[in-house]
Amino acid sequence: MTRLLLVIAGGLIGAPLRYVADRAVQARHDSMFPWGTFSVNVLGSLVLGFLAGASNAFPPGVQLFVGTGFCGALTTYSTFSYETIRLFEDRARFLAVANVTASIVAGLGSVFLGAAVSQALWS
Repeated sequence: MTRLLLVIAGGLIGAPLRYVADRAVQARHDSMFPWGTFSVNVLGSLVLGFLAGASNAFPPGVQLFVGTGFCGALTTYSTFSYETIRLFEDRARFLAVANVTASIVAGLGSVFLGAAVSQALWS
């Protein structure tokens, strides 16, 4: 039961933060490109990479709270998919392909960067 509560607590922070961050970032860009979703997904990937790279430095409760709850609620594959399809439907095909490409490259890059930083700190 404690594990479930840790995941729920992390999600209770990650989900509203995703919404607020998405709206704040998107409001600063006059573009069809989904900068808000892109930003939260890259940030979540960085945090998860950091946590995974230092998995032995944190107790399982922190991993559940931050990794599963917070990062799981902060990042959003469904919104990324929806926004990519919407770009295609709006005939912004270049932006749709750019969204997919940039999200994969930046997301993986962020995971590796986060893991490298945490390993450097705790190795």
